[in-house]
Amino acid sequence: MELDEAMQKRRAFRALEEVEITDEIIEKLAKAARLSPSCFNNQPWNFVFVKDKKKLDKMENVMMQGNEWTQEASLIIAVFSKKEDDCEVQEREYHLFDTGMASAFLQLKATELGLVAHPIAGFDEDDAKELLNIPEEYRLITLINVGKHSDEWEDNEILSEEQKEIEKQRPERKNLEEFVYKDKFEE
Repeated sequence: MELDEAMQKRRAFRALEEVEITDEIIEKLAKAARLSPSCFNNQPWNFVFVKDKKKLDKMENVMMQGNEWTQEASLIIAVFSKKEDDCEVQEREYHLFDTGMASAFLQLKATELGLVAHPIAGFDEDDAKELLNIPEEYRLITLINVGKHSDEWEDNEILSEEQKEIEKQRPERKNLEEFVYKDKFEE
């Protein structure tokens, strides 16, 4: 799969079905993230790959309302970093940017492997960190839910009607004119 095709196919689907997650898949995802650029090559990102069914069941308790669909994930990847592990220039904390880029590389690799990799913000950070033994000084940035897209999303009882509607087609993307500026920003 070419990069452009992976970018076009990448979607944050919520209708997931179980898929076998092997150590080889985890290694491929991790290796893709490792290739991401970072400030002074600091590579501040960290990932906990949760594939154990008992641990995945416990992860349900950290999800906020509306994210019940994550129960169907075959893998949840906790993405975290801390500002001391990367550049901070004029109060710009690059660990967030750099870790975001590594997460994007990982998501594109998941797409290439035929998987859905859906990052979320709707979780209790403290509870998730405690469950995954992530030290307090780290920022748990996102949880990426991985599975195979289910073709039977219309019958999925976990999804709300609004979530089912989103499954039908890619959500609208902004026109370039709405976010691309040449030479200077103009409102």
